[in-house]
This record gives sequence, structure tokens and C-alpha cells, in this order.
Amino acid sequence: MNNKTFNAHSMRILKNNIFNTVYKIFRAAILFGLCFLILQPLLNKISVSFMAEHDLYDATVINIPRNFSTENYKIATNLLDYWPTLLQTVIIIIISASLQITACTLAAYGFARYKFPGKNILFMCVFLIIIVPPQTILSSLYLNFQFFDIFGIIKLITGRNINLLGTLTGYFLLSATAMGLKSGLYIFLLRQYFRGVPKELEEAAYVDGCGRLFTFGRIMLPDAMPMLTSCFLFSFVWQWTDALFTTFFLNSYKMMPIALSRLTLSFTSYWSTINAVGSGGSGIMSQPPVGYLQAVVATGVLVALIPLIVLYLAAQKTFVESLTQTGIKM
Repeated sequence: MNNKTFNAHSMRILKNNIFNTVYKIFRAAILFGLCFLILQPLLNKISVSFMAEHDLYDATVINIPRNFSTENYKIATNLLDYWPTLLQTVIIIIISASLQITACTLAAYGFARYKFPGKNILFMCVFLIIIVPPQTILSSLYLNFQFFDIFGIIKLITGRNINLLGTLTGYFLLSATAMGLKSGLYIFLLRQYFRGVPKELEEAAYVDGCGRLFTFGRIMLPDAMPMLTSCFLFSFVWQWTDALFTTFFLNSYKMMPIALSRLTLSFTSYWSTINAVGSGGSGIMSQPPVGYLQAVVATGVLVALIPLIVLYLAAQKTFVESLTQTGIKM
């Protein structure tokens, strides 16, 4: 190798190294910017939640509280009735998410493995569930559950329809029939996963004398556990923050979305009460300051998000594994 060839090779290596270094710096800057955009609102809420009231109006206090206080957390948890609301919300959503994922798994396996008349049309309906927002069918949903009946059988036997609005039965019925929030997305994800599983596994089980149900339960489900966990987490999180179906069916229950939606009104009433007592009933300052109201609401959002963060940290490994497998098999 002569000097000219050696120099050209060295320059090529140097250019590649410079390009890789610039690319890594650029990629790191983009990722940092995206992470900052995502985390900045959360960090801002955390900062505001620990500020005393007079810190909120101090122009010299930006992100770090000058007077560290947990008063906002005490007020928010009291107004949310936090622990009873948390317990009831967790129980109801775990049952609902379990029913939803069970129904979606059965539907997805049927779409992935069986041929039956109208299969393509039904799968188009699944896409419609994904595309069409639930607000579009709000009036139909209201009428169906206000005057609930099954092919006229219930009215024929009892003489009247059943009102399932404001009941757990109606809420669980949506999940158990794979018509709950985002059910179409779970069916699609699980169908794509089952289609990626080799059919030879099932055929080997059939040769060994296993039935279809036993094969599904002992062969397919254990392998799909990471994906099922992911779908369960998605279902849990979306139902945790959902105010549409929760207001429709669970308005009389202590649910976190409903408590959060009423937090502004609850704090306004709380502020009016303590100021009426302090001013001898004169009604002075019956409305809370806007900044302080927003700080309490931000604190309420944070305490409502804590269970979701704990859940994600507990299931992080399985969640990441399922996303990796989905990327490979889809």
C-alpha cells in the first residue's frame, strides 16, 4: 500500500468518524429536546405542587420553591377523598380491564387463526372501532343502555326494559363484549401477534391429542403473556383517565376521573367555606385565586398519576419486552 492510498484510506476513516460523532450529537440533542417537551409539564406541576401560596405570586420564584410546603397535597387528597377513591377505582378498573383483555384476546385469536363467513367485514368493524371516536356514538350508546334489552327477550319476560346507566353492570358489559374503550386497538395488536406465531406449534399440539381450547390456553396464551400485559396496561391507563364512560356508568361511585373533574368545584367550595368562617360570614374572597386553584388542581393530577407510575415501574420489563416482540412480528 503506497502513501497515497494510505492517506485516502485514513481520510475516509476520519470522515466516517466525524460523521458518526456529529450524528450522535445531533441524535442526543433531538432526544433530549423530545424528552424535555414530554417531561417539562410534569416537572412544572411537581414544582408548583410544593410551593406555598405566596410563592405562586412571587416573580423571583421560577422552578424551585422558596417556601417548601406540602399543604397542596393535604388539600388535594382531602378534596379527592383520595384513599377510598383510589381503592374503589383500582378494583373496578382491574375487573374491567381483565374482562376487556379476555374478550379482545378471544376475538383476536379467532381473527388470526380461523376462517368464517364475514370475517373481513367484521374486521373492518374492528377498524371502525379504532377510527371512530366514542363521542360519535354517544346518543346511541345512551339510548341502548337507558332502554337495554336483548332481542326483546327481557321486555317480554319482565314487561319493561332495563336501565343500565349508572351501574357497574353496564360498564362491565362493554368490557366483556370487547366494546370498551380502545378495544379495537387491542384486538388488532393481539391479532397481529397471533398471526406471527408459527402454526406448527398448534398442529403439534393437535397431533398430541389437545383440543382447540386446551391448545389456546396452554400453548398460545403463555407465549402471548408479554403482549397481554401490554394491552392490560394500556387498558388500565386509558380507563384510569377516561371521563366519558366513567361519567356514563359510574357517576355515583368514587372514581378518580370523576373526582378530578370535580376538583375545581370542590376547591372553590372549600375556599368559600374557610373564608366565610374567617371573615365572619361576610363572603369576602369567596372565589379562590386563579394561581392557587391551578396549583391545587395540578397537585390533584399528580396524586392521581402516582399509581400509574408505580404500575409502569412494576411491569416495565414485561412492557418493553412486548413492544420489542410486536416490532419483530408485525
